[in-house]
Formats: sequence, C-alpha cells, structure tokens
Amino acid sequence: MTGRSSILAALAAALLFGASTPFAKQMVGDVSPIMLAGLLYLGSGIGLWTVRLIRDRGFAAPSLPAWEWPWLLGAIASGGVLGPLLLMIGLTHTTAADASLMLNMEAVLTAVLAWVVFHENADRRIVLGMAFIVAGGLLLAWPQHDGMGHSSTLGSLAVAGACLCWAVDNNLTRKVSASDAVFIAGTKGLVAGVTNLALALALGATLPAWPRVTQAMSVGLAGYGVSLALFVLALRGLGSARAGAYFSTAPFIGAAIAIVSLGEPTSGVFWLAAALMGIGVWLHLTERHEHEHMHKPMAHAHRHVHDQHHRHTHDFPWDGVEPHAHPHRHEPLLHSHPHFPDVHHQHSH
Repeated sequence: MTGRSSILAALAAALLFGASTPFAKQMVGDVSPIMLAGLLYLGSGIGLWTVRLIRDRGFAAPSLPAWEWPWLLGAIASGGVLGPLLLMIGLTHTTAADASLMLNMEAVLTAVLAWVVFHENADRRIVLGMAFIVAGGLLLAWPQHDGMGHSSTLGSLAVAGACLCWAVDNNLTRKVSASDAVFIAGTKGLVAGVTNLALALALGATLPAWPRVTQAMSVGLAGYGVSLALFVLALRGLGSARAGAYFSTAPFIGAAIAIVSLGEPTSGVFWLAAALMGIGVWLHLTERHEHEHMHKPMAHAHRHVHDQHHRHTHDFPWDGVEPHAHPHRHEPLLHSHPHFPDVHHQHSH
C-alpha cells in the first residue's frame, strides 16, 4: 500500500471503531461487560472468517511464518481479551462521550511503546502532538462528580487500562502486519470472542435475547473486525506510532455520535479536553518525514507492486498482474524520499 492508502485505511478504521463505542455503551446495561466483549469479538471473527472462506473459495492455510505466531497470540491476549473487557467495565462507570475521548490514550501509549520498546523512530511534531493528547486525557481522568453520586475515576482508569492493552496489541500486530489482514483480524476475533464468552458463562452470565446478540455481533463485525483489518493494513504502511496517531481520530467520532444521538451532557472540562486532543491529532495529521536512509537486506512475502522498493526479478512465470504476493528479497538500497516507518522503513536515525 502507498502512504496515502495506508492513511485512508487508518482513518476508515478509526471511523468504524469510533462509531462502535456509543453503540456498545447502549448495550452495557443489558449485557454483562465480559459477555458483551465476547459477543463483539465473536461477531468480528465469524464475519471475517466467512469473508475469508468466500474470498479463498474454501479454507486456505495462513502464510504466517512460525516465528510470528507468538506475536499474534500475544496481540490476541492483550488486545482481544483484556482490552475489550476493561473497556466494557469502563463504560459502566463513565459516559460514552468521556470514554470515547479517553480512547485517545491508545495512540499515546502505542507510540511510547513503539519508541521505547520497539525502537521505532519519532520526531518532535509527533511527540508534541502526543503531549497535547495526554493533557486532554488527564483532564478527563481527573475526579469529577458524574451525576450518579460517585466519582468517574474508576471508569477513566479502566478505559486507560484498555488503551494500554490495545497499545501492546498494536505493536505486536505490527510484527505480523505483512501477512493477511483478514486472517489476523478474523483469528483474533474468534479466539478473543470464544474466550470472553466462555469466561462470562463460567461466571454465571447468561446470553441476552437473540435480537441483542445480533446487534452486538453486528457492531463487533464493523467496529472490531473490519476496523481491525483496515488497521493492520495501516500498520503495514505507517508503523505503530503513526498508524495510532491517525487512528486517534476515532474518539472524536465516538464522542460526536454520543452527544448528538444519545443526547449526553457535556461540560467545560470535556470541551477543553477535546480542544487539546484535537490540536494533538492535527499535529499528527500534518507531519512530513523525509531524510536519506539505508534499506538493509530483507526477505519476506506480502502483496506488492514493483515500485522503487520492489525491483526484483521473478524465478517463476509471471503474468504481469499487480499487486501480487510471493517471497522476495530486498537488496541494500540508499535513497531519500518522504516515508513512514512501514515494513520497509524500520531503520533508526
């Protein structure tokens, strides 16, 4: 994917995920948090695996190398099991609008892990944008009376915990982002959905009425399934920190839907936090990164076209159709152009 298409994929993922938060909030009172998390992910898993079976005309073995499976399993545990559970708990103690804006913390924590743990490059504009988003998140997390006789701090901390889980998930998923996005998102949905559903039933929860089950699974397919598949494509083309930065538009979409559709009240603190986070997102969206860099030798397989990073020949008959996928090797290359830390630009400065 090009940088532009990767950005569009991240924004589309943000739109779908942001819209899902207010809808999930509406179901929290009727369904236990663990049960709801299970239904959301189960809907995404069943839906995406159905798409994959139709696309491949039956079951096709995944092309995931053996050494990438631990990354995928870690992503499923953190982002597919713990993350949605904490979000559903958070939604029971805070408003959908506040929770939606708090989800901006995911981008911050994703970037911090990408820079500190996975050594992804960063520049001052991205760091400054993250600082604005953190300031807005701290405002929302500050103890406030929520109109129900208790503080909303617990809800904010639970949402922040979900963001940390998804930040770990994002960085681990980036490690496997060159593989089939539908397989990655669908498998995560199935495993996380079955795990949360089994845990909910073991703790005594019961399945809601079928109309509610259908609603939850439909929201999950769009907001957790299709959104995740698009985000995997964005990770492939932008890297963890920058994909997270574009994805941080999701909370504003969710907050707007909660305010307009659900009629939730807002406060001066809410609007100040929104302004700070908006500045941070704008700094991310207007970033431009260019310098001379060296590509190290690399061998992998993914869908590609024969651009300046793919100048290889084929050792098999090729019909000239692009994009296509096959194992290929990148030779050392030194050049300069605007780029993101995608699967071909994982260098340091």
